[in-house]
Amino acid sequence: QDGGWLSSHFLSLSTESTFSRKKSPLTMAVRAQFENNNDIGVFAKLTSGYCLVPVGASENFYSIFEGELSDKIPVIHSSIAGCRIVGRLCAGNRNGLLVPSTTTDQELQHLRNSLPDKVKVQRVEERLSALGNVIACNDYVAIVHPDLDRETEEILIDTLNVEVFRQTVADQALVGSYCVFSNQGGLVHPRTSIQEQDELSSLLQVPLVAGTVNRGSEVIGAGLVVNDWSAFCGMDTTSTELSVIESVFKLHDAQPMAVAAAMRPAMIDSLS
Repeated sequence: QDGGWLSSHFLSLSTESTFSRKKSPLTMAVRAQFENNNDIGVFAKLTSGYCLVPVGASENFYSIFEGELSDKIPVIHSSIAGCRIVGRLCAGNRNGLLVPSTTTDQELQHLRNSLPDKVKVQRVEERLSALGNVIACNDYVAIVHPDLDRETEEILIDTLNVEVFRQTVADQALVGSYCVFSNQGGLVHPRTSIQEQDELSSLLQVPLVAGTVNRGSEVIGAGLVVNDWSAFCGMDTTSTELSVIESVFKLHDAQPMAVAAAMRPAMIDSLS
């Protein structure tokens, strides 16, 4: 009898979490690969206003993004400077998009036609032309490579409508490669000191956690893309890394979190 009660109790728990999950926009990070490559942040750019994906990818790759996002934001197939590494070449948020000077007129026109009208698209002359590696931003704040041009900084302020800070992350100047943050939270290089995390967190006004993606990769920006309600990471990302991502970016519903919190002590007991 006890066994029957337990199984029916857990069945009702799992059914509840399934139904609550269906109602919510997205409550977990989704794993994806681009042509057997786990560095999806190299190939895709995700904001709360739009998502850029490379042209010529597999239907499976597109369907992962479109299945989660297309009822809320446009998923735009694009190239930049003839390259498919759109995630590393551009920087943007829901207010705007910066692309390098090597972007062709045709690509620029395609982006302007496809993006929502309120999103400003701006081409910039910048020596550090992989803008996604040297700029990390959400809708309010950006941190940039210490050597970024002053002119690019001005364009960044005007186009993305953000406050800009010149920073490093764990002594790495490529801030866009080693941290990712949304308006909810952020993930930074695993060797970022507590003091530096606190400093960055006060600048960005979001909670930060030091961690990894893709089974220990320090290059957070390459393995992860996030916005305020969704996250996509490489297929190698472990369940522990996923739970950290879901927690810091506040992707979970309250109910599944409550179920997980209730079950965690029992799981730890059974493992110890």
